[in-house]
Amino acid sequence: MYQRKTSISTFLTFGGTADEAVTFYLSLFPNESHLLSKTTFKEGQPGIAGSILNLTFDIRGQSFMAMDMEEKYLTNFSWATSILVQCTDETEFDRLFQAFSKQGHVMMGPEAIMDLNKACWVTDRFGVTWQLIWSES
Repeated sequence: MYQRKTSISTFLTFGGTADEAVTFYLSLFPNESHLLSKTTFKEGQPGIAGSILNLTFDIRGQSFMAMDMEEKYLTNFSWATSILVQCTDETEFDRLFQAFSKQGHVMMGPEAIMDLNKACWVTDRFGVTWQLIWSES
């Protein structure tokens, strides 16, 4: 359940795939992510019973929240907002790129840009856009 505290989190709204998306994201960062809480809509609450009211999780210490929204209120994600991952090495960059681009959409790269060995923008199959960067320096 959501616990009120003073903080800033990235909030992701899905159309029925919040649980699947968060499970996918956590699997990509197995030793650096945590599912903190999971609450579903109950019968009689505004929302579809059994769908995700609130998921809280973190990846590399960054706080996220997710929920499922009813279709009539749902809006699409925009690539104008993205999650930036500074990859630890080229192997991680390649692994994440492959995972996010599978059934997703590559918007740019991977390519070298300025002092970055590799950079890309990729929208995953859930509609969330990720920027991946890797530099040896």
